[in-house]
Amino acid sequence: MKGYLKRNSAAYFHNAVKNAKSIAILTHTNPDGDALGSVTALKWYLAALGINSRIVVPNPYPKNLKFLDRDGDVIIHSWRREAAERTVINADLIIALDFNQLKRIDDLEPLVRESAAKKILVDHHPLPEKEAFDFVISNTEVSSTCELLFWLIREIEEGSIERVPEIAAQSLYVGMMTDTNNFSNSVDAGTFLMSYELLQRGVDKETLQLKVFAGFSEERMRLMGHSLLNKMKLLPEYGAGYIVLTKDELDEFQFAEGDTEGFVNLPLNIYGITISALFTEKDEHIRVSLRSSDNFSVNRFSRNYFNGGGHERAAGGRLFIPVSEVGEYFEESLRKELEAD
Repeated sequence: MKGYLKRNSAAYFHNAVKNAKSIAILTHTNPDGDALGSVTALKWYLAALGINSRIVVPNPYPKNLKFLDRDGDVIIHSWRREAAERTVINADLIIALDFNQLKRIDDLEPLVRESAAKKILVDHHPLPEKEAFDFVISNTEVSSTCELLFWLIREIEEGSIERVPEIAAQSLYVGMMTDTNNFSNSVDAGTFLMSYELLQRGVDKETLQLKVFAGFSEERMRLMGHSLLNKMKLLPEYGAGYIVLTKDELDEFQFAEGDTEGFVNLPLNIYGITISALFTEKDEHIRVSLRSSDNFSVNRFSRNYFNGGGHERAAGGRLFIPVSEVGEYFEESLRKELEAD
């Protein structure tokens, strides 16, 4: 859509992929629907142009998104370190999708920084690390990286998506659908136009919704019930709610990566709650997810208190304190942030 891309972005990107001999496509740690959707969509689109590429992700993606990795081509660094690192080292073009800072790719960061390859970033998060890339395609107004990639491909194709394979269209739709929480946030007219054109291209939205939102394990559903019944704490005076999950609790419910996807939104379903947080204990840190349904900036909140950032209504970060102190820390930080407004 007009205004979504800077002048010559599509031409630069198209020339770069045409002239590359070895392309590595990367996304962030803990890949979500937008991350996996964008990397697989780009791979399939490039394949339709006769251009080979390989996908590398830092760690496993959620099981309910496995259908996007149809042929099992995604190289997971934590499982196949040698293959992943060889792919990055041998690349003469690295395309980074759906993250704004190289630290978001964990142990792959030094390899990318040291690489002599041309590096292109395509992302919708604020404050991209521009100095780490040769070319940056960034727009914080779009719903998702998949939407930005859709407009990029459409520009390359001179306003058409006829050459976009149906499997790539499917990936683009999933990324947009998940990052908007099924069209409930960050949606504008361009998002609906994208949806319309992808549906015209053959995307079956009902099937995708079932695969993404109804493809969970029994353990995941029981963990959700435990989170709602036993772990959710509400702060009506602040219009906030939060959930803290310890590593022992995650182990009890046989946690698999992606099982807590969407849990951060649960408190927002309660009348009067407009700020929510989810804290999950990892081996060396506490993972932080923040959401807002009003004008409260969780991006600023995360930058101020949680070593992270993101969008105005969706952000993430990390804490390096004992899990037993998380609740008190969150409540005190929220009080200070609201008083500063």
